[in-house]
Amino acid sequence: MHDIKAIRENPKEYDANWSRRGVEPQTSEILDLDEKKREAQTELQSLLQQRNEKSKEIGLIKSKGGDAQALMDEVAGIKQAVSELEEKEAQLSEDLDHLLARLPNLLSNDVPDGADESENRELRKSGSPKAPNSDWPDHQSIGEELGMFDAEVAAKVSGSRFVFLSNGLARMERALAQFMLDVQTQEHGYTEVSPPLLVRDNALYGTGQLPKFSEDLFKTTTDHWLIPTAEVSLTNIVANMILSPDDLPKRFTAYTPCFRSEAGSAGRDTRGMIRQHQFYKVEMVSVTKPEDSVSEHERMTGCAENILNKLELPFRTMVLCAGDTGFGAMKTYDLEVWLPAQNAYREISSCSNCGDFQARRMKARFKEQGAKETQFVHTLNGSGLAVGRALVAVMENYYDPSDKGVFVPDVLKPYMGGLDKILPLGENK
Repeated sequence: MHDIKAIRENPKEYDANWSRRGVEPQTSEILDLDEKKREAQTELQSLLQQRNEKSKEIGLIKSKGGDAQALMDEVAGIKQAVSELEEKEAQLSEDLDHLLARLPNLLSNDVPDGADESENRELRKSGSPKAPNSDWPDHQSIGEELGMFDAEVAAKVSGSRFVFLSNGLARMERALAQFMLDVQTQEHGYTEVSPPLLVRDNALYGTGQLPKFSEDLFKTTTDHWLIPTAEVSLTNIVANMILSPDDLPKRFTAYTPCFRSEAGSAGRDTRGMIRQHQFYKVEMVSVTKPEDSVSEHERMTGCAENILNKLELPFRTMVLCAGDTGFGAMKTYDLEVWLPAQNAYREISSCSNCGDFQARRMKARFKEQGAKETQFVHTLNGSGLAVGRALVAVMENYYDPSDKGVFVPDVLKPYMGGLDKILPLGENK
């Protein structure tokens, strides 16, 4: 959500910023609605004042035994006009809010220009990617060779974009999640939360998924929505709150399933676990003072990078260009892990600074001691990491073609009972 007062003061700045995302100028329509709304409010106040004054006159006339019928008829007409104006003002407010709610966040000035992901900029790399090998199997082939990956049975049960994992792969998926949670809580200071997976409209509105992206979500018959990410539940912890500065920063992490309809992604990554309707993710959320969010963004990105470094997976860190930055973000860093079978880096984490964009929608504020006014907090979110994609990366990067097994990364061995390698069924000792 945006500050209408700021738009009134700097309409050209808003249009110029939105244009970097490819959004057509919006402030003319916004300010037109705003002016009509304020005119209706001014007229309404004037009519209410007239009604009150004339009601007093009626009382005076009646107290002296006079005939106030003419004034009473006039007041009745004013009441009707007030009712109509209230309806008009409410509709204008709704139209203005609807327009503002569908407009993306303002980009940070240091976000590079660009139309799409092809113009994102690489900041740094870690690790040495395996040399391209046309014979290198992808994670689904590896999983099927192990006898622990079954997309066919999943399709029978649930349709496309689902998978059954079993035995060593199921255990490694769980191990990855436990490892990530332990690092985020014990090393990075995040508070572990087990949040609701079903949320109401207001929660998704607060984080920006509604109203614009409803088609990307799954809705139940009870008017709940399945969370597309734990960001929704975690960020809304501070909704409608006035925090003390001493409470900030707040840092939360959660391991949850995530549910996405993948609307608009037909034909993309239909094989394997890269893009599924249901997947697991360890999420990080931070709530900070405005002056601290930039440094918190760097810190959060480092927390995600640390997981990949500990897993010894090659990756690179990208800053997203204007055209690829998400709706609610001011600035986003993507971590992309190397997948040998694709001979490409693929996204495994996005870390975004949302500024006060979500806080305005959620009415999440803080108040300095002795201050008269509250301020909006800043919110940030990031994957720490996407568990399924981490499993994909481990399977492909730790694959051993000599016996078709998958080595267990050193940091995961304590979570895997000391197992060194996942071998095809019947061969594990």
